[in-house]
Amino acid sequence: MTLHVPEHRFDPSAVRPVAARRPGADARPTRAPLLFVAALTFTLTALVAAGFAAVVTAWTFWSVLALALVTLTSAALSLGAATAVTGLVFPAREIARPRPGWQPRSRTAILLTLCGEDPRGPARTLMDLSRDLERAGMAAHTDIFVLSDTRPDKAEAEETALAPLIGMGRITYRRRVDNTGRKPGNIGDWLDRWGSEFDYMLVLDSDSRMGAERIRGMVHRMERSPATGLLQAGMRLLPPETRFGHLQRNAQRLMGPTFLTGFSAWTGDAGNYWGHNALIRVRAFRDAVPLPRLSGPAPLGGDVLSHDFVEAAWMRRAGWRIEIDADTRASAEDGPQTLSEYHKRDRRWCQGNLQHARLIATPGLHPISRLHMAVGIMGYVAAPLWLATLLLLASGAVTMQAGWMLLAVATLLLTPKICGIARLMRQTRGLHARAIVLRAGLIETVLSSLLAPIVMVHHVVSVGEVLLGRDCGWKGPSRHGMTLPAGAFEAAAGAAILAAVAVMNPAALVWVLPVALPLVLAPAIIRFMESPCRCIVAPS
Repeated sequence: MTLHVPEHRFDPSAVRPVAARRPGADARPTRAPLLFVAALTFTLTALVAAGFAAVVTAWTFWSVLALALVTLTSAALSLGAATAVTGLVFPAREIARPRPGWQPRSRTAILLTLCGEDPRGPARTLMDLSRDLERAGMAAHTDIFVLSDTRPDKAEAEETALAPLIGMGRITYRRRVDNTGRKPGNIGDWLDRWGSEFDYMLVLDSDSRMGAERIRGMVHRMERSPATGLLQAGMRLLPPETRFGHLQRNAQRLMGPTFLTGFSAWTGDAGNYWGHNALIRVRAFRDAVPLPRLSGPAPLGGDVLSHDFVEAAWMRRAGWRIEIDADTRASAEDGPQTLSEYHKRDRRWCQGNLQHARLIATPGLHPISRLHMAVGIMGYVAAPLWLATLLLLASGAVTMQAGWMLLAVATLLLTPKICGIARLMRQTRGLHARAIVLRAGLIETVLSSLLAPIVMVHHVVSVGEVLLGRDCGWKGPSRHGMTLPAGAFEAAAGAAILAAVAVMNPAALVWVLPVALPLVLAPAIIRFMESPCRCIVAPS
C-alpha cells in the first residue's frame, strides 16, 4: 500500500518574485565557502583514513594498498558530504530580480536539440514555451530554434510534429544531413549561421523545460554581469512514471537544493555546465570552441562525449565567469524511468568522463575546472576501487574490524540526505508535513541502498569496457551480443561474491551481505522499481 502525496506539477511561471536591489552588480561570492568545503573535506578524509589505519591489526602490502584505496574513495565521498553541509551553513547568494516591466536590451536564442527522440513531446513543450514567452513580454527578445541531428528515416515524423510551430512562425527548424561533431557540432553549425545575430543562447535538450520568467531572470542577471559567460540553472525532475523515477525525484527533492546551494557557493565563478538549461553568452562560447578532438580511436579518443564540462572549463580558461544559479524553480528535466535506460545513459557519461583524464592537465585551466573533471572521473572509477577494497577485506588479505569501515562510509553517504532533510524540516510547518518528509527520506534511503550495489556493478563493467577499448557509440543501438534477463548478471555477480567469501573468509559474510544480497535479489528489485506506482514524495 502506498501513500499518495499531491505533487507539484511543473509550472513555467513558478518563480517567486524577489524585490530588486539597488542598481549595480550582484554580490560576488566570497572565498569563505571554498575554504570551508576544503577544510571539511580534508578533515573527513583524514578521519576516515586514520580510523581505518587504527583498526588494521596487521600491516602488509595489501593493508597499505587498502588504505590508499580507502583514502582516495573517501575523499570523493567527503567532498559530496562537505558540499551538502556548505549548502546548509552558507545562505544562497542574494540575486537581484528584474522589476515588473523590465525588458532586455539583448537578444536570446533558445536552442532545442533533437537527435531521433519522439518529437511530439518537444513540440508540445515549445508551443507552451512560445505562449509563455508572449505572456512574459519576452517574445520580442527571443527566437526559438530546433536544431535536429535526426536520421532521415525519422525525419518525416519530426517535421510533421513540428509543422504547426513552423507554420505559425514560432520556431526556426533546421535539420543537418551531415551530423559532424554530434551535439557540439550541431551547436557550432548554428553559431556559424545565426550566432552573430544574438547575445545569448539558451540550450535545451528534448526532455528539458524552462519557464519564461525564469529565462527573463537569467537574462537580467547576465546583462548585469558582463563578465559572466555561462549561467547554469538548477533543475527539478518532471513527474515520473515508475518507482525508479519516483526514487530519483525524491532524491533530488531531498538533497538537490542543499547540494546545489553548497556547490554554487564554493565553486563561485568557476562553476560547471551540464549540457542544457543554461544561458550562455555567445561571445564566451565562441572563445571556447572548437573543442579538441582526442587523438586515437574511441573510446578514449575521438570526439569528447561529455563535452559540457570541457566547454565550461575552456570558457573559464578564456577568462569568463561560469556560475551556478541553484534555484530549481521553473527549470526541469525528465529522468530515465527504467534501470536499463539509466545504465545506457550512464555508460555514455562514463566514457565521456574517463576521456577527461586526457584533458585534465591542459595548460591554463582553472584549478576548480580540473577538480570538476577529477570528480567526474572519480564518479565512475570509485566503483572498481570500492569493489577492490571490499574484496581485500572480505578475502582476509587485510585484517581489521570491518564493521567500522561500513559505519564510516555510511556516515559520509548519509550526510547529504541528513542535510537535505534538515533543510526541509526547517522550512516545513506542521507535524504531518514533517512526518511525510521523514518517511520520504527513509524510503529513499532504503531503496537507494538496495540499488547502490547494482549501480556499482554496472560502473565496474562500464569502466572495464572503456579500458578494454569498447566504444559505446552515441545514442546508437546496444552493442551487447547476448541479452540476459533483467538482473541476471547482477544476481550471478552477487552469488559469486558470496561463494568466494564463504570459501576464503566465512566470518566476513555478515558484513558482505548488505552488498551481495541486493545483487542476488536484483531481478526482483528491478521488477519492483520499474513498475508504475505513486509513492510518498518529499515536498519541495
